[in-house]
Amino acid sequence: MAILLHGLADLFRMETAVLELVMRATIMYVGILFLLRIVPRRTGGELATMDLLFVVLIAEATTHSLGEYKSITEGFIVILTLMTLNYSINFLSYRFRFVEKLVSYPPLLVVKNGKLLHRNMRREFLTKAELMEHLRREGIEDVTFVRSAHVEADGHISFIRTKNED
Repeated sequence: MAILLHGLADLFRMETAVLELVMRATIMYVGILFLLRIVPRRTGGELATMDLLFVVLIAEATTHSLGEYKSITEGFIVILTLMTLNYSINFLSYRFRFVEKLVSYPPLLVVKNGKLLHRNMRREFLTKAELMEHLRREGIEDVTFVRSAHVEADGHISFIRTKNED
């Protein structure tokens, strides 16, 4: 019984300083947020950049707490730090427009009045074939029926149809 209790205590024993764990988590969070901010929007897929970052880092911290860290407590400290950072940045971006601009992409116009904006499409590595596929999914036969199309912050493409579409 004593051996079992000693083994359980080892699961929660801290080997890394709390401040080091918090600093590591913070540096990774901010660093990955910056890297995700400079890649094309569509790279993240269905998730917004903040959500993708949060999920990736929580998964990474969980993995470490299951094996590489020697303690479950260390894993929970990293996860708590990541959750606090994620909440804080979401709160700040809601309250302050400049923070929102730092962490979120503005919509990028790729079609205007039925004309493809090739320069903006190139920024997102969006080919004409991919754009046409998205049009078909929306039930739009031709780009001339589109008043505007935007690549949104989460990578989705939204369309506003012209009024004279039949």
